[in-house]
Amino acid sequence: MAYTATDVKNLRERTGAGMMDCKKALDESGGDFEAAVDALRAKGLAAVAKKSSRTAAEGLVGVAVAGTKGVAVEVNSETDFVAKNDQFQDFVRKTTEVALNAAADDVEALKAAAYPGGGTVADTLTANVATIGENQQVRRMKTVSVGSGLVVPYMHNAAAPMLGKIGVLVALESEAGADVLEPLGKQLAMHIAAAFPLALNADDLDAEMIARERKIAAEKAAESGKPAEVQAKMVDGAVAKFAKDNALLSQLFVMDNKTPVAQVVEAAGKAAGTKIVLKDYVRFQLGEGIEKVETDFAAEVAAAAGLN
Repeated sequence: MAYTATDVKNLRERTGAGMMDCKKALDESGGDFEAAVDALRAKGLAAVAKKSSRTAAEGLVGVAVAGTKGVAVEVNSETDFVAKNDQFQDFVRKTTEVALNAAADDVEALKAAAYPGGGTVADTLTANVATIGENQQVRRMKTVSVGSGLVVPYMHNAAAPMLGKIGVLVALESEAGADVLEPLGKQLAMHIAAAFPLALNADDLDAEMIARERKIAAEKAAESGKPAEVQAKMVDGAVAKFAKDNALLSQLFVMDNKTPVAQVVEAAGKAAGTKIVLKDYVRFQLGEGIEKVETDFAAEVAAAAGLN
C-alpha cells in the first residue's frame, strides 16, 4: 500500500512522533496508517531519545515568589502549540514552584529534585516528551532574594498566571511595606521587560562585551581622521554611553524617558520615609540565545518520504 507526503504529515500530527519515525512506521506497515499509529504508540519511551536532537526554542518562562525570594525558570519546547498545552503549562508551573525551594541555581539539581505527585522533575519531563511528542528541556533558572523587603514578579503578555514569554523579577531591599514596594516593583519590572538592561549597574557589565564595544568605537574614531587624543575621548565617550544605556540603574525610566532608574528608586524611598534599594533583578525572555532552524515543512516532509 503506497503512502504520500500528506500521510507522513498527518501521522506526525496525530502521534507527535518525529518525521523519520513516521516514514519508517509507514514503510514497515506497508502504508497502513492505523497500523503505523499503533506501531509508534507501542514504541512509547523508545522514541524519546530521538526527539532530544530537535531544536527546542519555544515553550514558557515561569516565575514564582514567596515574599523575599523569587525564581524564574525557562522550559523549552519545539513549537508554540505545545506551550499552550495544559499538561506542559502544569509542568512549567510546578517545576518553577520546586525551583523556588532549591538551594542554588543548578538546573541539573532541579531536574533531580522531587516532583509533586512522585518521581523527579526529570522523570516527569521524560514522560511528557513521550506523551506530548516533542523535545522539551528545562533550560535555565535564576533566583533573587532580599533580607527584608519584597521580590515582585511580572509576566509580559502572560499565557497563563505566572507563565509567558518574558518573565521579570525585581528584588527590592527595604523596610517599606508591600503597599509601597509592590507598585514600584511592577513599574520597574515593566521597564526591565521593555528596556532589556544587560546588568544592574555599569560595573556588572560583561568585560568582553565592553572590550568589543571599545574596539568598535576605536575603529569608528579612526575613520574620523581626528588627532589621537580626540579619538581617545571619542572612544571613552562611546563606551560610557553604551554602559549608561545598558545598565539598569542608569537607564532612563520608560515611564517618563528622562529620569534615571536609580533616581526613581531613590525618590520612592524618600516618599515612603525609608530607604529602598534595587538589589537585583531577573529578565528571562523565551528562547534568547537559542539559534532557531527555519525549515520548509512541506519540503521537509516530501524529502523525508522520498517524494521529491
